[in-house]
Amino acid sequence: MQHRIVVLGAGYSGASAAGRLAKRLRREDASVTLVNAEPDFVERVRLHQLATGHDLPSRPLAEMFEGTGVDLRVARVTAVDADRKSVTLTTADGPDELPYDTLVYALGSHWDDQGVPGAAEHAHELAGRTGALRLRERLAALDAGRPVVVVGAGLTGLEAVTEIAEARPDLDVALVARDGLGDWLSDKGRRHLGEVLDRLGVTVHEHTAVAAVEADLVLTAGGTVLPSAATVWTTGFTVHPIARATTLEVTDTGRIVVDGTMRSVSHPDVYAVGDAAWAMGPGDKPLRMSCASGTPSAWQAADAIAARLTGGKRKDVPLRYFNQCVSLGRKDGLIQYVTADDRAVPRALAGRIAAVYKELVCKGAVWAVAHPTLGMPTRRRAVVEQPASTGTAPAEAAA
Repeated sequence: MQHRIVVLGAGYSGASAAGRLAKRLRREDASVTLVNAEPDFVERVRLHQLATGHDLPSRPLAEMFEGTGVDLRVARVTAVDADRKSVTLTTADGPDELPYDTLVYALGSHWDDQGVPGAAEHAHELAGRTGALRLRERLAALDAGRPVVVVGAGLTGLEAVTEIAEARPDLDVALVARDGLGDWLSDKGRRHLGEVLDRLGVTVHEHTAVAAVEADLVLTAGGTVLPSAATVWTTGFTVHPIARATTLEVTDTGRIVVDGTMRSVSHPDVYAVGDAAWAMGPGDKPLRMSCASGTPSAWQAADAIAARLTGGKRKDVPLRYFNQCVSLGRKDGLIQYVTADDRAVPRALAGRIAAVYKELVCKGAVWAVAHPTLGMPTRRRAVVEQPASTGTAPAEAAA
């Protein structure tokens, strides 16, 4: 009987895990089912481009996984029963239940309004394709001179505000930063970022918290009123609430606690990858929600699962950071090199060469999903043993 592997979510992490597992295991011994709410793969790292009028190529998941052995199911996950080892789905034909022997949870994250009054009702988000298209429609409808406010000056906020300002130089674009602008960057990085925003005509409000959002304005905690015909909210992400409703051990933010192989510390048949996982990286710091963390965590989980099922030797590859890649419009960018635990070092690339670098990273991320073993030859191995289905996961060496 086949060992049933179910992967929830087909973002960068889930899609990579499913494809890699299919490459590692014999089809007659193991089935890999990938569940996703949409039929297409969404390039999340390009949604700021979509919002400003660029058309992204269609990437149907059925075509990406054709001939791989991955069974795609277009359905919405509504519940996970980690004790009964089943997933409840909503499909076009109604509710359904999908049993599993091993689960890979990769449902990712969505935007976090942080409870700010009016943000959910009036602000636009860039965490999903639907939100990006909604913002695209709103920006296209704005006349010259209208104000746009981007709240949040992290990587997403910086990419959004520069993309909007470059694509629509006729708009009055502002950026609201809770802390100092780019205060996590090197001196070179901060200097270049400031120069780009100044060149694009972006007004920056540093050390400013937002107290409320209304249909036509943003109110700061200090009482300042910022007129806004379109407010873009990029202050962070929060995970899907499904995991919190299970018996899985999760953090107070709902992320699944995993060991160094991305295996749940409470349920040994469950692995979590990407934004949904609470995994410790170098320096005992949790990995941040990012594509840079998500894809390597998917590789780690897939290889660990394959090793356990086939009796092979597990290869733990340290999950670490190398750089932070930021597009600053279509012709400029910033590549900030970092330590293994994500702290900026003095070295950075800036300008046109950084923009080319970031574009290659985006293209490479999609290529890696379609080529989950990075083009290296692989051999599908037979399943020779089943992992424990009950009890607590054994301690693993930190990866």
